[in-house]
Amino acid sequence: MDAVCFDMDGVVVDSEDYWHPYEREQLLPLVGLEDLDLDEITGMNYREIYDYLAETYEIEADRGEFLGWYEETATAIYGEEVALLADGDELLAELRERGVTVALVSSSPHDWIDVVLDRFGLDFDAVVSADAFDGPGKPEPGVYEHAAERIGVDPVETVAVEDSLHGIESAGRAGMHVVGFRHGAADETDRSGADYVADSPNDLREHLLARADGD
Repeated sequence: MDAVCFDMDGVVVDSEDYWHPYEREQLLPLVGLEDLDLDEITGMNYREIYDYLAETYEIEADRGEFLGWYEETATAIYGEEVALLADGDELLAELRERGVTVALVSSSPHDWIDVVLDRFGLDFDAVVSADAFDGPGKPEPGVYEHAAERIGVDPVETVAVEDSLHGIESAGRAGMHVVGFRHGAADETDRSGADYVADSPNDLREHLLARADGD
């Protein structure tokens, strides 16, 4: 294993624990989709979420207002509410000690990512935002292919840690070994498309360090 690419939302920070209730209680009722399965949009860039809902369900919400809701809500979620993955900074240090490159590959825009990096003092060898990537985001593989090229590794020798169906598909299509990270016992997302499912931060740590050590 030459590198690990971490998704941000739902992996590095527990933001999906906040996004999902906000989307369910505030956003989706405004567009008449109260019963939408959130797995349909989780992991996507928020601009592409609007495009997907407009095309699939013909929502009539104003695009500017829809995106503005995400931008306003993100300020509170990332600046005040999220918590870091348990011992996440120590995990990054342990991987680096083993010569593993660590990257952050997220569908969130750079200004949201920067809030998380600054708030928790995190440092990655590369930060790739699908929002700034010239191409379709997750579940398409391009953002992970771009990340591998950016850090100079073969995708086959790279592990991606993802929580969402779209993220798992994106990294898998790029040729990476995909770890599906589960938030907790109440998280029922089907991650069978991943090569390995980590049910806890400790499980994730053990799996990544074992691969780094060649086990």
